[in-house]
Amino acid sequence: MAKDEQLQVLSMLDAAKTQFYHFTAVVISGMGFFTDSYDLFCISLVTKLLGRIYYHVEGSAKPGSLPPNVAAAVNGVALCGTLAGQLFFGWLGDKLGRKGAYGITLMLMVGCSIGSGLSFGSSPTSVIATLCFFRFWLGFGIGGDYPLSATIMSEYANKKTRGAFIAAVFAMQGFGILAGGMVAIVVSSIFRTIYHADPYSVDPIGSTVPQADYVWRIILMFGAVPAALTFYSRMKMPETPRYTALVAKDQNKACQDMAKVLNVEMKEQQQVAHAQPQNNRPSKFALFSKKFLRRHGLHLLGTASTWFLLDIAYYSQNLFQKDIFSAVGWLPSASTMSALDELYKIARAQTLIALCGTVPGYWVTVFLIDHIGRFAIQLIGFFFMTAFMFLLAIPYHHWTRPENNIGFIVIYGLTFFFANFGPNSTTFVVPAEIFPARFRSTCHGISAAAGKAGAIIGAFGFLYASQNQDKSKTDAGYPPGIGMRNSLIVLGVISILGFFFTFLVPESKGKSLEEMSRENEDEGDDQVQPNRVEVTV
Repeated sequence: MAKDEQLQVLSMLDAAKTQFYHFTAVVISGMGFFTDSYDLFCISLVTKLLGRIYYHVEGSAKPGSLPPNVAAAVNGVALCGTLAGQLFFGWLGDKLGRKGAYGITLMLMVGCSIGSGLSFGSSPTSVIATLCFFRFWLGFGIGGDYPLSATIMSEYANKKTRGAFIAAVFAMQGFGILAGGMVAIVVSSIFRTIYHADPYSVDPIGSTVPQADYVWRIILMFGAVPAALTFYSRMKMPETPRYTALVAKDQNKACQDMAKVLNVEMKEQQQVAHAQPQNNRPSKFALFSKKFLRRHGLHLLGTASTWFLLDIAYYSQNLFQKDIFSAVGWLPSASTMSALDELYKIARAQTLIALCGTVPGYWVTVFLIDHIGRFAIQLIGFFFMTAFMFLLAIPYHHWTRPENNIGFIVIYGLTFFFANFGPNSTTFVVPAEIFPARFRSTCHGISAAAGKAGAIIGAFGFLYASQNQDKSKTDAGYPPGIGMRNSLIVLGVISILGFFFTFLVPESKGKSLEEMSRENEDEGDDQVQPNRVEVTV
């Protein structure tokens, strides 16, 4: 009887029509990613403001800027926390259940977003130290959202539209990035209207009004708002029926939860169950056992390596957009602006890129992923990222001329479009679909953590590598680097590697999670491939 009930749950979930609860789950899970991306990327908007406020050098021709080690810490510490959180909560999601760990991540995000804005101390060192402390634990909570949200959405969705729903959760990142820019625009506009300041070249001290210290704090604390709004809804979500049936082995509870949220009756479930009989002798092999590596080792290598390579390029570009814009002359020299003017113009530039390139790319993936497949989208994305990186890098000096700035911005925006209509979305979706239920959250966490390792390399490495080769033109405190042109070439080569590693990743379009993970195959049946026959109900 337990076998029949388990079959009913799994078969009904795969064949269930798209219902209101699916959209509710996208919003609840997606708001976590809205907060995630807002918090991770808004720090790039305020780093120049932090430099002006806390690291002004008397008599310098340039405004204050964060020293190299401080800039690396502020930009990278949340990524380090995210990596740790992905591994820990990925493991916890398989041990305690998806729901059991879900509320903890949100509480960390809310508390540490507020803590980041309240960073205290009487010296720059103490302010930056407390800011880094809170941002590490903010990242830890953000990291937990990756495996848990992806796994929850994959285990509730049906097999025909599963890719679109998982991608829609991740697509909320685009709105979070957009919101980060818009909040910065609004807050800086209000403060610069009330507290007028001359450019740095006219009044070095007065160009940074004392009230600017409130601006970056307000921007960072706003990240707590969307997370707090979804806390109650997250706590009310039931455990996923797949986890309850396959891992917790409680088929009755799984049926009850599914009937509650998907508005189905057991009679309907039985019809579907008999339409698609399955072998229900579950495998008992452990994570990283020989059997696991034989079945899923190359898949895990594929998901982890492609996410690693993608994030080196993606985070290098995203976290340091302001430096790229300044290098090609799209932003005026910092000395010709006040502190709040500079924040406003950086935010405006990043918002334009998000609006025209980043957000559309996410949603094109949502609409096409269940039609052309994950594999094709990932290959297309890596291919065009490579092409546009080289198109920017090889004639780089052409793009630095003022009359060519618009062309540079268009091509730069297209690299973001094809990152998001490409590997930035698919690397999130696929690990939630191809591993067994009892390892699904852990393997997604491992893949995501590999990505964040790439992001850390991008965040720290690009900061130094993109410095001008001429020592007299580097930012204060930095050694000469390989220059922006050569840095873009390196990112193009990394994208090529991502293209080829994609061939390790299987296509999961239109297949059930149990087909992809070989969940119910015999213990000794290692050579049998996942069932490719789809049953129409």
